Amino acid sequence: MSQPKLMQGNEACALGALAAGVRFFGGYPITPSTEIAEQLAEQLPKVGGTFIQMEDEIASMAVILGASLAGKKVLTATSGPGFSLKQELIGYAAIAEIPCVIANVQRVGPSTGQPTSPAQGDVMQARWGTHGDHPMIALSPWTVRESFDVAVKAVNYAERFRTPVIILLDEVVGHMREKVVLPADNEIEIYSRRQPTKSREEGYQPFTPEADLVPNPADFGTGYRIHVTGLVHDDTGFPSGSPKITEQCIKRLHEKIDCVKDEITHYDEFFMEDAEIAVVTYGGTARTAYAAVEEARAQGKKVGMIRLMTIWPFADKVIKQAAAKCKALLVPEMNYGQLVMEIERAAAGQTKVVSMPKYNTEIFTPNEISGAIDQLLSEVAK
Repeated sequence: MSQPKLMQGNEACALGALAAGVRFFGGYPITPSTEIAEQLAEQLPKVGGTFIQMEDEIASMAVILGASLAGKKVLTATSGPGFSLKQELIGYAAIAEIPCVIANVQRVGPSTGQPTSPAQGDVMQARWGTHGDHPMIALSPWTVRESFDVAVKAVNYAERFRTPVIILLDEVVGHMREKVVLPADNEIEIYSRRQPTKSREEGYQPFTPEADLVPNPADFGTGYRIHVTGLVHDDTGFPSGSPKITEQCIKRLHEKIDCVKDEITHYDEFFMEDAEIAVVTYGGTARTAYAAVEEARAQGKKVGMIRLMTIWPFADKVIKQAAAKCKALLVPEMNYGQLVMEIERAAAGQTKVVSMPKYNTEIFTPNEISGAIDQLLSEVAK
């Protein structure tokens, strides 16, 4: 077992990426994500990896895509306006199926906003930030230790499904320090990128999907001829203007994630067996919510909690089941109300869904959530 360490969430995220095999980081300093870059600048050279500080966030995204195409597991980290700048190339990675991980430590916005203050305002941008149709995987940790675990999962999912994966930290989790025990190397599940199973002479086409709908483009420099484009393309990788090919391409991008949705939907349930109302929460807000729910339980109130780690694809089944058994769902978020819209959609009118937004640079207090719980309990009791 590893020795207990006092560690920051951003540091744990960086170490998780290293443990998963990340050997290339391209980034640009931006609060409150800079500690991820600082850790990797120090640690990557020790394991034969490469750290490069680029001139801006767009170049940072571009350089990790190039490294990924050459066979490296890659990461970049950013926040706020930096995440906005990366969106075009995130879309490029989605259609060109380039594995990559983007850590976004959320802060108050829009624009420069409040750089040192916590928020969860990038939830919808993580899903819909780029143009066009493609799926997205986004994971949100709520502890320092889970920041490590989520980083490992994100790298594995990026490599396995050949897609961008976003780690949605927030400033609370990113800058918080906790005592953690990290897993030993032999306890960490690592996914190695698949390689082509055919030669060019045997009819190899880089974007022909396997049974799981994921193709096996060869890494650059391995002897295969590869064409990569942001245009819709056929199995050869070359652009196609065919309506049929376009439909097949976009549909497959979605279906390769849809078919594993249940597997990659991670969440926790607390006190849900007899809950009359449930608090649905994620990230740093979940820590405060848990304290409020635990206190409510100690007072005999029938309150439960659902903590979402997987933000995208959305946990429709989980919310649908909770809506069927609970009289109301309370949704505290450090934004003007974003994930609550997905919760309302998934609940499909089965129960009352109450938004509890906060966007003034301050985190929730347990008393605030306790007060909302009591008010909601009194309303459903009428």
